[in-house]
Amino acid sequence: MYKFILFISTTLLFIACSQTAFSLKGNYYKKEFRIPMRDGVKLFTAVYIPKDSSKSYPILLNRTPYRVAPYGEETLKTKIGPSSLFAKEGFIFAYQDVRGRFMSEGKYVNVRPYLPDKQDSTQIDESSDAYDTIDWLVKHIPHNNGRVGMWGISYPGFYTAMGMLDAHPALKAVSPQAPIADWFIGDDMHHNGALSLAMGFKFFSAFGKPRPKLTTKWPKRFDPGTPDCYRFFLEMGALPNANTNYFKHEIPVWDNLMRHGTYDAFWQRRNILPHIKNIRPAVLTVGGWFDAEDLYGPLHIFKQIESQSPTTNNYLVMGPWSHGAWARSSGESLGDIRFYSKTSSYFQQQIELPFFRYRLKDGPPPTFKKITAFDTGNDLWKSYANWPPTNAQEASVFLSDNSALSFTIPTKDGVDSYISDPAHPVPFINKIVYGWDRTYMTADQRFASTRPDVLTFKTGLLDSALTFAGPLKAELFVSSSTNAADWIVKLIDVYPDTCSEKPAQKNGPPMAGYQQLVRGEIMRAKFRNSYKNPQALIPDKVTQITIPMQDVLHTFKAGHRIMIQIQSSWFPLFDRNPQQFLDIYSARKEDFIKAVLRVYHSKEYPSRLVFGQLKQNGS
Repeated sequence: MYKFILFISTTLLFIACSQTAFSLKGNYYKKEFRIPMRDGVKLFTAVYIPKDSSKSYPILLNRTPYRVAPYGEETLKTKIGPSSLFAKEGFIFAYQDVRGRFMSEGKYVNVRPYLPDKQDSTQIDESSDAYDTIDWLVKHIPHNNGRVGMWGISYPGFYTAMGMLDAHPALKAVSPQAPIADWFIGDDMHHNGALSLAMGFKFFSAFGKPRPKLTTKWPKRFDPGTPDCYRFFLEMGALPNANTNYFKHEIPVWDNLMRHGTYDAFWQRRNILPHIKNIRPAVLTVGGWFDAEDLYGPLHIFKQIESQSPTTNNYLVMGPWSHGAWARSSGESLGDIRFYSKTSSYFQQQIELPFFRYRLKDGPPPTFKKITAFDTGNDLWKSYANWPPTNAQEASVFLSDNSALSFTIPTKDGVDSYISDPAHPVPFINKIVYGWDRTYMTADQRFASTRPDVLTFKTGLLDSALTFAGPLKAELFVSSSTNAADWIVKLIDVYPDTCSEKPAQKNGPPMAGYQQLVRGEIMRAKFRNSYKNPQALIPDKVTQITIPMQDVLHTFKAGHRIMIQIQSSWFPLFDRNPQQFLDIYSARKEDFIKAVLRVYHSKEYPSRLVFGQLKQNGS
């Protein structure tokens, strides 16, 4: 027995050492190419090829605007592929600077519009560049098996999604992860027409600088002179001051943001969703329930494929992650909130690698269902045949008197009011940060509950667990003393006062009474009926405003409370509304005024949150 145990121990130690000792340089070599596109522009591409030439390998392509560094054939990345599992499995990895970025020729265009009816070789888009790249790779890279996959996170996720349009026959599997779908409605730069100020400013202050010539280096990053983004943007003032004081009209994409304040042709042409049809590759779309940048994209791309391309092998994974965290963290926590398992490892091992291995290498068929989603209240992975789940029934929770939430329509007439002052906007997070801080998506909202310009409604202690699954929407009956306003609705999970859990973050707040943000969304009221044709509010007239909110899968446990907060600023996550009907991108300091805002709750005006209630015995 002792010899057997010794043998097993030695074997396991050997396996562990072999895994940790895996060397990219020992197993891969790198070649760099300038791949010609149909219009003659050459795109810089770095290809990592297994040294073992006794086999053939599929190609995994990642197209990025963030550079394919390190440059030079003798210098390799420290990690290649979607996860470390892929290099050990054996693939050819191709990384490409997209057109106009870093070492690739051509002109860069942000979220370049798709051209469905190309007439000649001068008409190009990201779909055609992906096609031409794949065509070249399968014809020129040695020992490839003729099959190609694409993957990418965030902007590279957008390029992956574009690659599946008019896909090359060799493209068999794609995984758009946190992909951009629409920069005006819900991804990155706007939510329901409101500008994502901190994100847009910080991102484009470097990314948006023109590239006068081929380069391997990022431009110098902007120094705000303070770590306090709330103070920085409040002191910056009205949006025109971004150019006056900082950008000096030297960042074209920022100027485009300022020129296109409605959902005009500029934004409509950049919406990928209408073009998602007849998708031939298998698709694994990945998103994070707490993605502060691109939560809209993965949900709507998946749903669009289901609707417009029903024969596609289409899968969705939604985990408890911030932006891209499934590839760069263990996924055990976010901010103060623990998830009690290594959710990223589960995804990488049980879903991501099996998906590509099956489609590209004739590996065993994956066992996961069409939908794999993490319940962020129960901290469990769940599988579904459809999204939203077929057994999720529409339900509502209503605003009521005395700051209460009720599951029945109120019988008494009620109204709550507050004063919204653009000079003192509600912060989006209760700490000093520069940028948008991805942990805000689960952050404690107790700081906001104490403000007079935030309305708070909550249920009593729940007798039994209640699971929200699928889309959310807030239907509010409101009025404003002015002709313009923003409305923000936040869905919050209130922990019991007896909660003994410890926060995941060192020096985090007590979890007893913690008010965890589950979902929040903004609606710029002038877009309540149309993103294309904004309309002023009629002062003091009761108006119904519907706020579409992104999907959730969250269980409110017994003993917890459901809370809704309503406010009219969320700064500087989003820009301030002057609370006058005008072009906000041209607003002056004197245009910003206070407004008295009211929220009504009665049988006639039943303000509510609409959600999908999942039966507890369903799956």
